[in-house]
Amino acid sequence: MTLDTIEQVMDLAPVIPVLTIERVSDAVPLARALVRGGLRALEVTLRTDAALAAISAIARDVPDSVPGVGTVMTPDDLVQARAAGARFAVSPGFAPDLVTAAGDLPYLPGIATPSEAMAAQMAGLRHVKFFPAEAMGGVKTLAALAGPFPSLIFCPTGGIGRAQAGDYLALENVRCVGGSWVAPRDLVRGEDWDAICELASAAAKLGR
Repeated sequence: MTLDTIEQVMDLAPVIPVLTIERVSDAVPLARALVRGGLRALEVTLRTDAALAAISAIARDVPDSVPGVGTVMTPDDLVQARAAGARFAVSPGFAPDLVTAAGDLPYLPGIATPSEAMAAQMAGLRHVKFFPAEAMGGVKTLAALAGPFPSLIFCPTGGIGRAQAGDYLALENVRCVGGSWVAPRDLVRGEDWDAICELASAAAKLGR
């Protein structure tokens, strides 16, 4: 399946798992469990030494997945992620040089304030991440941003669990949410892929 835009990636499911993979050996079974549960777009954060190798393994061995890279901070991060097989990229913040460096790679920069939303909009973006969502006022803040920024579509991430996800997805300016609750560290370390598949299945059924 060809995915040319970040909008297409965001449309795959109501939840994009945010994954911090500590062991490369976990990457493929974790990805398979999430895909089996209905979550194909997988954001692997650059927070561990295993991240790029994990993306490469998922891209190679889980063809139904759409592996992406998260915590992108520099243009070089984008170069390395592309080489590893990432099909989309996500940043915690907004920087014009990263928008340029992303090129045709579907890219979702983060914003947290109206000023950053204005900057993203002036750069020609319509889809952004709202981070850290819960710490920045959550649903109420996103509802307020809809007024001055009616054309911006958000993927809120940061502190969101299953209990809060539905409230975000009910907002007209939210396309999907990012969350780590579908792959908790204890289940990954315990290699409980069936339990992770069940969490993914429940997340994939969330309304939006």
